[in-house]
Amino acid sequence: MTDAAQPEFPAFRTIREASRRDRLPDLATRRNRLASLRRLVVENRGEIARAIDADFGGRPRRETELLEIVPLLTALRNTSRQLKRWMRDERRHVAWPFQPGAAWVRHEPLGVIGIISPWNYPLFLALGPLVDALAAGNRAMIKPSELTPTFSGLLKQLIPEHFDADVVAVETGGVEIAQAFSALPFDHLVFTGSTDVGRKVMQAAAPNLTPVTLELGGKSPAVLAPDYPLDKAARSIILGKFTNAGQTCIAPDYVLVPKGRADALARAIIERVEASYPADGAKDTYCNVINARHRTRLLEAVKEARDAGATILSPSGDYGEKIPPTLVIGAPEDFLLLSEEIFGPVLPIVTYAALDDALAFINRRSRPLALYVFTDDRHARKTILNGAISGGVTLNGTLLHVAQDNLPFGGIGASGIGAYHGRDGFRRMSHARAIYKPGFFNAFELVGPPFGKLADLVIRILGR
Repeated sequence: MTDAAQPEFPAFRTIREASRRDRLPDLATRRNRLASLRRLVVENRGEIARAIDADFGGRPRRETELLEIVPLLTALRNTSRQLKRWMRDERRHVAWPFQPGAAWVRHEPLGVIGIISPWNYPLFLALGPLVDALAAGNRAMIKPSELTPTFSGLLKQLIPEHFDADVVAVETGGVEIAQAFSALPFDHLVFTGSTDVGRKVMQAAAPNLTPVTLELGGKSPAVLAPDYPLDKAARSIILGKFTNAGQTCIAPDYVLVPKGRADALARAIIERVEASYPADGAKDTYCNVINARHRTRLLEAVKEARDAGATILSPSGDYGEKIPPTLVIGAPEDFLLLSEEIFGPVLPIVTYAALDDALAFINRRSRPLALYVFTDDRHARKTILNGAISGGVTLNGTLLHVAQDNLPFGGIGASGIGAYHGRDGFRRMSHARAIYKPGFFNAFELVGPPFGKLADLVIRILGR
């Protein structure tokens, strides 16, 4: 978008001018801004949970606390503690021809960061990138999802109560606002959402040469090696797949299990689901699918598989309007459940004859955001890790790699571009500025024009 179109977002001009005027906020300023963000969350955590519950039409408060509020507060605490060390200049080696001299890197703010956040984790995926942006000394604008209007409205109300208008702003609205927002000349743009929308965001950012971090998704597999106990795997899979009703970008999208073990794994999962998410307690312990359109898509995908002869399993009891945790065995490979990201509480189980077959199944699809490997066999683990690439990995568990604030979080290929969280987020939203200072004697100036024998000698020595 050109400067002429910027009046649609007057907050952008205010924030951009401030970022150019006060380019290098010091450590104290950055920590104060992080503290303001922490107060925003702590003082309003109940209201935040109620808003998200209203938008979902039923989301347990404990899920919001555990999956959004706690990780956000952890990130704030970790970032504030380590920020001084992250901000230090980094000394770099100087090659002998350039001695004496000094070289170092300064990590400086980029300027204004745009954040487009999704509906599935509306708090954490809006304010998580903001932690990294503020730590790196930037200012930011946030466009939260129109599918969570209650929370988005609350965020738009709370941000001005805790931040000056030239530091952080929130823009709400529908698809047209999001499209115009992504076309603003940000210094960096962070988008979390679907791969299809990610392509549009990248296209909108391209005319301004705005660098992007895209956190997308895809079909993240869970691979059970022959040695791993099914009951232990079932416990981990339930956590990863049915938390937030499967509406998690790194949720296991399908499970690969050795031939002859699919039914046993399904029984183990159903037994644990009935204990973890019983139908009579679903109102308080199990999340709803975000809206009718998404529910219809999921139900039609299950029906498509059933009509093709797949086996459909779900726990006993009536879950009302909520889609119960559902397992599908034998879905055709070209049907929706095995060709598109599911993003809901439906889990296909696929069998394989050998690990090479499982890896071939994974590699026929776009590169996933996450990979889950269940095995205590070192050779099997190495085979799977070397044979299939992904954004991140949890071994003998699900989701937990993203909870490590000192690990980068990001995708590869169709599952995303760039990584953030912790120090990696600080660096992603900083400019690594290279600086070199010659010493008291600058040898290279002696070989400059008019070029002579000394230049020939240097060329012979360094040009080998």
